[in-house]
Amino acid sequence: MPERLVVLGAASGKRLRLTQQARAQAGLAPAEVLEWRDWLAAPEKLDVLLAQPSVFKVEPPGDDPTVQARLLADGCEDGGIAVPGPLEHGEVAVSGAWYAGLSRAMLRLERQLATLPQARVMNAPREALLMTDKLACQQHLAGHGVPVPAMLGSVDGYHHFHALLDHHGLDRAFIKTRYGSSASGVVAYRRNRRGDEQATTSAQLVRESGGARLFNAKRMSCYRQAADLHTLIDLLAGQQAYAEAWLPKPRAGNGHYDFRVLTLAGKPAHRVARIGTRMMTNLHLDNRRFAADELLDLASAAALERIAGQAAQAFPGSHVIGFDIVAQRGQAHVLEANAFGDLLPGLMWRGQDTYTAQWESFTQ
Repeated sequence: MPERLVVLGAASGKRLRLTQQARAQAGLAPAEVLEWRDWLAAPEKLDVLLAQPSVFKVEPPGDDPTVQARLLADGCEDGGIAVPGPLEHGEVAVSGAWYAGLSRAMLRLERQLATLPQARVMNAPREALLMTDKLACQQHLAGHGVPVPAMLGSVDGYHHFHALLDHHGLDRAFIKTRYGSSASGVVAYRRNRRGDEQATTSAQLVRESGGARLFNAKRMSCYRQAADLHTLIDLLAGQQAYAEAWLPKPRAGNGHYDFRVLTLAGKPAHRVARIGTRMMTNLHLDNRRFAADELLDLASAAALERIAGQAAQAFPGSHVIGFDIVAQRGQAHVLEANAFGDLLPGLMWRGQDTYTAQWESFTQ
């Protein structure tokens, strides 16, 4: 098998640094990197790199702000809308246009790879695109019989969200932006019979003279005032938000936890528990890692393995996938699939980190 790896990504990003480190430790040649911005400007550069037998992997474009701006501009062009002024760091806005630009790029990449049969593709661009669309991805998983939280549907605004809760007889639900990642724009919403409401979220609401804006923040916010809740949910609805039933997570001490499970070649490999004192357990929000095996009883461990493998089979063109899973009382549900979920520094499985293991399992 070829030992040559070509990556479309950002050479200065953490993912590529860990990839190169793993290859050096394994005695392999460094990966050859084509920057996203260079490929967008001159796609033929990839034809040259893949003219000889190679393994190809695409990494996310998010590490390069110039690429993000290009994808947004392309999406606005496709949608016939004006490109917004420069967004501030972490601002939650125009995610639909950004996704349209990403779609344009990923589908072009897929067409290009189809003309390069000497390249073995580690992660199919179309499947990565599907996993970036959270709503479509959950519907795709459900269609393959994978247990997921019940979908309540798209959210058109605050009043529509309440109508969805009433229709389903619920007082708790999660609101998620369709194209968000890393808990971007996720809201854990609760209400009681007295009419009290609470929204815990990673989205920070900033009011200005011209209106209100949303920003991602590592520090969680909790909103209880009606005016804030109206504005928050209305703004998220503008980002093509949807709602799903609240799936309680098991407790460990004063926190709740779920699991990130990495699948390789359709089989579960690396896994770690993520414990947080709030509803979102994403590790970048300063939540804690914990050994998964220490929190799983035998029945729940078996369910975790079974459901992770079943979910991976729904994406046959993706060698490596990260799944967020709740496992408890012998059952497991997939909260999210992440096409780029292998950024788990220091996490080992059978003596190998995620980058070493994915390479060896792909080329063996």
